[in-house]
Amino acid sequence: MSVSESPVACTAVTSATLPHGPDSTVKRVAKRARYDREPVHQLVDELKLGHIAFVANNRPVSIPMTLWRVDDSLYFHVANKSRLQKYLEAGGEVCVSFARYDAWVMSKSAYHHSANYRSAVLFCTGERITDATEFDRVFNVILDQMEPGRASQVRPANEKERYITALMKLTIDEGSFKQRDEGVHEEPEDLDIPVWNGVAAICPFSGQAKKPADNR
Repeated sequence: MSVSESPVACTAVTSATLPHGPDSTVKRVAKRARYDREPVHQLVDELKLGHIAFVANNRPVSIPMTLWRVDDSLYFHVANKSRLQKYLEAGGEVCVSFARYDAWVMSKSAYHHSANYRSAVLFCTGERITDATEFDRVFNVILDQMEPGRASQVRPANEKERYITALMKLTIDEGSFKQRDEGVHEEPEDLDIPVWNGVAAICPFSGQAKKPADNR
């Protein structure tokens, strides 16, 4: 069973569609955008690594964080009384982004090189989870996603560990998903250039076709 197929990768949703306003509506190559939750959930469940952006002391800050999903919500943990915790508890909004490159798109011209990717940009507000039962339930999700059944085998967090750890819940207020999954775009006059073109998988586990021996 893969991580994304874990029975604790909760899939219950309150709405199949992501709200999206002017700031979260994709404008460049809009045909690649989607506003349903399913591809966002899949990307989060696969990666569990996102970047949380916010403003601190009038400066933009972006922090890579482990994030995981339970139903429609995202969760992460920080040290108690951290600036990000305080920012969210004061009502601040964050922008959370996830992205994965699956393949390089190799063209016969420098201009048309590209990449096949999946990405999500989500605007969220948050709160701290203080209930001990809910704290354990949410952490059990990611433990069992790391290794199925692991949560039942390890010692649960004690009172001190729950106090020094701020478990934060993010509510997705609006967002979008964008994907490129295409081949090479070439200019007709470039087709005779004697250089390989095609889609080259970045990771052998990406599911993309591997680079053929020759395509000249």
